[in-house]
Amino acid sequence: MPITAEEFETARPRLLSVAHRMLGSAHDAQDAVQTAWVRAATARSSASVENPSAWLTTVTARVCLDELRARRRRAEAPLADAVPAADLAADEAALLAEDVSRALMVLLDRLTPPQRVAYVLHDLFSTPFDRIAEVLGATVPSAKQHASRARRRLAPARQGAEETGRADQRIVDAFMAAARTGDTRGMIQLLAPDSVRDAEAALLPHDGRTTVTGPADIAAETAQFRDRIRAACRLTVNGRPMYVIAPGGHPFATIEISTAGGQVTRITLCLVRPDDRFDAPEPLTAP
Repeated sequence: MPITAEEFETARPRLLSVAHRMLGSAHDAQDAVQTAWVRAATARSSASVENPSAWLTTVTARVCLDELRARRRRAEAPLADAVPAADLAADEAALLAEDVSRALMVLLDRLTPPQRVAYVLHDLFSTPFDRIAEVLGATVPSAKQHASRARRRLAPARQGAEETGRADQRIVDAFMAAARTGDTRGMIQLLAPDSVRDAEAALLPHDGRTTVTGPADIAAETAQFRDRIRAACRLTVNGRPMYVIAPGGHPFATIEISTAGGQVTRITLCLVRPDDRFDAPEPLTAP
C-alpha cells in the first residue's frame, strides 16, 4: 500500500482544512477525506509515495471537485435554510476553530468548481500549479487561468453612487459591534430618536413585530438576537453594502443599515434570496 495509516492520520488535519474550504461543509469535508483514505488504502500500486501529504491532497481535491460538480448539476442553493441545523452548528464550529473568513466562505460559492478548487489549492494552501492541473485534468496554463478568474470574481465590487460613505460605515460598524455583545446602551447612543427597524416576518418569532421604532425598543430587541449577529459579516449584496448573517458560512439574512446625521436611522432585515449577488466590499484575507 503506497500510503500508511500513520501517514494518513498525520495529513488528516490539513486534508480536512482543504476539503472544508472547497466544500463549505464540515460534514462533506469529513466524507471527502474518508473517501480519499479509502482510495489510498485500496490503491493497487506497491510503490511508495514520496510525498504522502501532497498525494492525499490531490486525491481529496479530486473528490471535492466531483462533489462540487454534482452540486451544480443538482442546482443546490448554498443557503442556510437548506442546511440541517446540526450541520450548520458543525460548520460554525469549524469556522471558529480554524479562524476561517466567514465572508470568504460565502463568496467562494460564486466560483465554478474548477475555479474554487484552483483558488483554494493555490491561493490558500500554496499548492503548485502542476499538481492543480493534475487534479483538474487540465494543463498548467488552464489551471492558472481558473485561479486568475477566481481572484477576479472574488475581487471587491466597484463602489456605486448609492454606497454608504466612509464615515457612515464607521457608524454602521460601531452599531454592529455593540449589537454583537448585546450592548444596549451603546446601541441606543448610535440610534436616531426616530429610528426604525423593519424585518421580514419569517425572520421573527411567531409573535414578533415586523416593525419596531425608537432606540430603546430597537436596542432591546437587537440584543435578543446577538447570536445571529455574531454570525454576520460585511459584504456587498446586489451592489449595496450590507451585513450578511451567515452561520457556518451559509447566507441566511441581510442587515441593511441606513444612517444620517451621524446616527443609525433605519435597520432592514431580509431573508437571502437564491438570486442575491454577493461581492467583497474590500480586499479579504483568509487563513
